[in-house]
Amino acid sequence: MQQAANGCTQRNGVSEEHSEHTSQQNGTDVSPESNAINGGPNGDITPKIMDKTSQDIVRLIGQHLKTIGLDRTADLLMQESGCRLDHPAAAKFRQHVMDGDWAKAEHDLMELKSLLDGSSQSLIEMKFLLLEQKYLEYLEDGRVLDALHVLRTELTPLQHETERVHELSSYMMCVGREELQLRAVWDGKGIKSRTQLMDKLQTYLPPSIMLPPRRDQFPCETIQILNDHCDEVWFCRFSPDGLKLATGSKDTTVVIWDVDPETLTCTHRKTLEGHSYGVAYIAWSPDSTHLIACGPEDCPELWIWNIESDDLRVKMSQSAEDSLTSCSWHRDGKKFVTGGIRGQFYQCDLEGNVLDSWEGVRVNCLWCRSDGKTVLAADTHHRVRSYNFDDLTDSNILQEDHPVMAFSVNATDRLALLNVATQGVHLWDLQDRCLVRKFQGVTQGHFTIHSCFGGVNQDFVASGSEDNKVYVWHVKRELPIATLTGHTRTVNCVHWNPVFHQMLASVSDDCTIRIWGPKKHRSSSSKSSETGFGETPSSSTNGNAWHDMCS
Repeated sequence: MQQAANGCTQRNGVSEEHSEHTSQQNGTDVSPESNAINGGPNGDITPKIMDKTSQDIVRLIGQHLKTIGLDRTADLLMQESGCRLDHPAAAKFRQHVMDGDWAKAEHDLMELKSLLDGSSQSLIEMKFLLLEQKYLEYLEDGRVLDALHVLRTELTPLQHETERVHELSSYMMCVGREELQLRAVWDGKGIKSRTQLMDKLQTYLPPSIMLPPRRDQFPCETIQILNDHCDEVWFCRFSPDGLKLATGSKDTTVVIWDVDPETLTCTHRKTLEGHSYGVAYIAWSPDSTHLIACGPEDCPELWIWNIESDDLRVKMSQSAEDSLTSCSWHRDGKKFVTGGIRGQFYQCDLEGNVLDSWEGVRVNCLWCRSDGKTVLAADTHHRVRSYNFDDLTDSNILQEDHPVMAFSVNATDRLALLNVATQGVHLWDLQDRCLVRKFQGVTQGHFTIHSCFGGVNQDFVASGSEDNKVYVWHVKRELPIATLTGHTRTVNCVHWNPVFHQMLASVSDDCTIRIWGPKKHRSSSSKSSETGFGETPSSSTNGNAWHDMCS
């Protein structure tokens, strides 16, 4: 007999309480003498001696067995191999987090201190995440005094992320759980938000202590190739609800695709025509009902489409001398900003009326921040600056040494991902105004390449490249964890589905759109169609991608 990985005493997968009456393996009666696996006549299991690579593989197999419900098989595998999925202290920590037992989770955290990457700072950051969830759950439950106690006596003394603490304090004014969840961009008390919290906490733990979650859900294979465009495809963007994909092309069209969450594939819904300069940028409204399409640098027009009715709401053009090449929606979906490199920078309503303008700002890319007031703009001086149309103030946020061709901001409004000419993909912290990381591998010249955050908790980064590949990194690692091949010309843009995290889209000068998903979806999507399922074999060329993620 041996202690099983889940804490139960088992012999060949049968619990101790049943062992007096029956001793079975795979449902077949066996004699006591034969009831042993790699062990002695008493059924004791002798663990194998394996190198680290073999242990990692066994742990991954065990994790997958648990995922599909074969818990006893996974436990047996761990016993025979001498491996364990998670460190006992980490497993206990996970359970207490998922149960919402915050006092025990904090106690567990102290036990894990010696195992953390980065030690004391990591401990503070993990404790902050725990207390943030605890605070939000108290607010949702109406326990305002308890929430205030957490804020004043637990969060504030950490002296960590002061601006975030101020933001959390403002949630005290929320009227009801719906407003709280909306303002906090939080899924509410329950399994979903606690799972997301646990995913964040796991990034601080070495994979030898706790395996990262859901490897089998990673988009690493082409599961669909879409060929509806007849020229270079310049841009792609999933809708905020994850159920639609828009692609823009040099062929002057935007194609709207419906997303099937089960198969992670797309079907043609509508082709929006008449963009005479081509479509180089697309922005969805927050409610996924409207879409703005912009052209390349010499385009003085933009188009606002109502996607529910497939009608053109307005075609906006102030002057033939304008350049309207980028846009971004404010969070309320009632206003947007647009601009270009000829010095136009407008704030407009849904009818295309210019409400405000900022003179002389030559814009490469725009992003509306979550406060509903501030707009970030990458300009021709290699900067990203902040503009507030309400009080007409502006300030410098960051400075690069080369042109910022495009950028995006993550859901927390804290990190910015920049595609920098001749340099590649850079990660900046907007609050601390510092360069965090330069991602390696991508080929970036002077063409506009669009990258994105994605995956669960937006822990990953993906970018197109001029070497015809898609590169994927973990936000905390400079080297790519996967390199996706299949396109035959420059990959101009990639976008991760914000809801169905197993789905990634990429578009290229080879006139195709590729939909990437987990390997298991490739076989389930084997049906051929006129849009071209699986026409060209393609996959991650990084054979050690999963090993890299856990080592």
